[in-house]
Amino acid sequence: MSRSIEISEVGMRDGLQIERNLVPTEKKIALIDALSKTGLKKIEITGFVHPKVIPQLADAEAVAAGIRREPGVRYGAFIPNARGAERAVAVGIDDLKAGVAVSDSFNRLNVRMTTEEGMKAVDEIAAATKGTNSRLVGGIATAFGCPYEGPVSRERMHRMMAQLLRHGAPIVYLADTTGVANPDRIRRTVEDLQKAFPEAVIGLHLHNTRGLGIANALAGIDCGIRHFEGSIGGLGGCPFAPRAVGNICTEDFVHMAHEMGIETGIDLDALIAVAQSAQDALGRPLPGMVMKSGKATDLHAMEAPRVKVD
Repeated sequence: MSRSIEISEVGMRDGLQIERNLVPTEKKIALIDALSKTGLKKIEITGFVHPKVIPQLADAEAVAAGIRREPGVRYGAFIPNARGAERAVAVGIDDLKAGVAVSDSFNRLNVRMTTEEGMKAVDEIAAATKGTNSRLVGGIATAFGCPYEGPVSRERMHRMMAQLLRHGAPIVYLADTTGVANPDRIRRTVEDLQKAFPEAVIGLHLHNTRGLGIANALAGIDCGIRHFEGSIGGLGGCPFAPRAVGNICTEDFVHMAHEMGIETGIDLDALIAVAQSAQDALGRPLPGMVMKSGKATDLHAMEAPRVKVD
């Protein structure tokens, strides 16, 4: 088992995109600035998508311009097409996340393109990064199954991985976009791709739709995966998934890793404080548990009140 992992925070994009009430730009900026001081090395701050499709991300340029960039932190964004890539490069986004779903049905709902059209868009996004300080980071959505089609094509997933590697993607995240995976499916899929593409750096983007998110992450760690994506407070849920539930909770995952002696380079107390700030900013309880119950190492006086946390 790897004794260190790297976690990329995606709450400010993947987490907020499903929120119905618009979060003010200044609150997003404040949360990103706070995340930048927790030890995280990668933060996905927004998505350069059409504002009519995801109104929550209509302020992408303003967010990118307003944050305080910390040395050593890479700031990323989701990019669906060439136009989005041009916008992202223009404001200095470091990592352009180009993701395509293996499932045609899901890709049509998500970005209004078939999977084949999405793969052509990836070529165009990669071209837009040439000669710039930005780089393409790969994403393969519905990698473990689709709620509309069921099992997905292994052959197509291999084609997508090969395409992303040709474009020099330093990492390719496999996304359990709608939370259909289980630890055994994680293991089988990851090991298949590791065998076919031994040069690839594979990451995992997991959702907690059926309560298996962190168990699936642990299965990934057992397979040698070192790169994960999480969402502060457990925010998230794809707006194009039925009965969507949030991503794995970053601070809960970091807590588990630290308890197991796995290094993350993240200040857990600082991360918990940001999660509580995110909950305040949204004005509703978030699903993360460690920010409510505290760390397992916290000690309590015997006379302290005993309360239930929700």
